[in-house]
Order: sequence, then C-alpha cells, then structure tokens
Amino acid sequence: MQNLIKEIVDMDRKAREITDAAQLEKVNSEKEVTEKREQIRAEYLERARKRIAMNEPQERAIAEEGWKKIQAKNEDRAKHLDDLYREKGDEWVNTLAARVIGE
Repeated sequence: MQNLIKEIVDMDRKAREITDAAQLEKVNSEKEVTEKREQIRAEYLERARKRIAMNEPQERAIAEEGWKKIQAKNEDRAKHLDDLYREKGDEWVNTLAARVIGE
C-alpha cells in the first residue's frame, strides 16, 4: 500500500514537472515569437526607410516639374485675364455702372 501511494505521488510529481516544463517552453516560445516579430518589423522598417531615401530625389524632381507646369499655366491664365481686362475693362465698368444705376 505504501509503495502504491509512493508511486502515485511520484507519478504526480513527474506529471507536474512535465507540465511545468511544457509551460516554461510555451512561455519561452511566445517570447521568441515576439522577439522575432519585432526583429522582422525593424528590418522591414529599415528597408522601407532606405527605399524612401533612395526614391526621394526622383520624387522631389517629379513634384517640382509638376509644380512648374502648374505655375506656368497659372501665369498664362493671369496674363490672359490681365490682357482681357485691359481690352474690355472700361466696357465692363460702364456696363456694371449702368446696371447698378438702372440705365
């Protein structure tokens, strides 16, 4: 009877040791996964930053070229409006004044 109780206690102890070892392995695995995830994320961000730095001059040049085209287009429009005003400004003023005073 004593041997049977001793065997049950020993088996329980071994089962607890196995469970504890499995729990410890689980915690260690979770820690490794977390560390690996952070490492992969850091590597990805570093590659992305390098790619951005490499592409920045080209993107800046494209944006500058687009800005110059828009600016030139706006200058053309402003010149056209100035020319139109010089040509018809007096007529517009007279027409507006006549409409306001009811002629």
